[in-house]
Amino acid sequence: MEDIGGDGPSTATAALNQRRHEAWKLFQYYLDKSTPHSLYRWIATFALVSIYALRCYYVQGFYIVTYGLAIYILNLLIGFLSPLVDPELEPSDGLLPTKGSDEFKPFIRRLPEFKFWYAITKAFCVAFVMTFFSMFDVPVFWPILLCYWLVLFVLTMKRQIMHMMKYKYLPFNIGKQTYKGKRPAGRASSPRAD
Repeated sequence: MEDIGGDGPSTATAALNQRRHEAWKLFQYYLDKSTPHSLYRWIATFALVSIYALRCYYVQGFYIVTYGLAIYILNLLIGFLSPLVDPELEPSDGLLPTKGSDEFKPFIRRLPEFKFWYAITKAFCVAFVMTFFSMFDVPVFWPILLCYWLVLFVLTMKRQIMHMMKYKYLPFNIGKQTYKGKRPAGRASSPRAD
C-alpha cells in the first residue's frame, strides 16, 4: 500500500515521453526519406495550400491569418533568394564572384530548399488549424490587405532583383552543365544508312 502513490505519475510521464520520442523518430524518419523527392514534396504542399484556400473560401473569413501567412512566406522567399553571406555586409569574404574574371563559385542560399519547403508546409498547417478557432477570424476589409501585400511584394522583389543585378548572381540552377568531348576523327557526324 505504501508504493501505490510513489511510482504512478513518474511512470506515466516516462511512458508519455517515450511515446513522444518514438513518434518524433518516426516523423523524422519519413521527413528524411522525403528529402530527395522535391517534386512530390511540393505537390503535397500545393495540395495543402489548395485545402487551406478552399477552407478560407468556404468560411469566407480568416483574412488576417492569410495575410500573416503571406507576410511569413514573403520573408521565407527573401531568405531563399538571398546568398548565405551578403556581399554588402561582408565584402571581404568573396563568396560571390564580382568580376567576369573571378572563379566560378556556386550559389549557396541563406535558406536551403528543404528548409524553405518545410517552413512553408508547417506554416500552412498552423494556419489551417487556426481556421477552426473563431477568435482568429477578425473582421477586416480584405481588398486593402491584398493591395498592401502586393505593394510590399513588388517593392521587396524589386530590391532583391536589384541586389542580384548589382552582385551578378542568379539563385536558380537552370540545369547541370554537360560538356561534350571531341569526337573521334574516324566517325562521321551523320548517322549511317545501312
